[in-house]
Amino acid sequence: MGAKFLMLAPRRPSKDRAEAASRVKAWTRDRFALADDATIFVTELEGGAPGFPPLRTVVTFWITERGHFHFTAFKPLRDVVEEDIPPAWYLDALKIEAGVQCGCC
Repeated sequence: MGAKFLMLAPRRPSKDRAEAASRVKAWTRDRFALADDATIFVTELEGGAPGFPPLRTVVTFWITERGHFHFTAFKPLRDVVEEDIPPAWYLDALKIEAGVQCGCC
């Protein structure tokens, strides 16, 4: 049973992962002109539906007056580059509407 539990344990944080997450947060903040105190989460997820890459990076952020937004880069966190951040004009398409669930990303 212990081995099964270890398989589900999150990866250990590393300096490289923390630096990559900080870069993605900074690019997201700049791209969408988010305030310095805006909440931004950057997460690397494993698995997914068949045909999806084994690792993907999900970025979620909130704009107080406008709501909750997210996007996915279908690559590992360390491989995300600034060009993977959607353009600012795409912001409305990234909005998460209440009651809508997207299991793919």
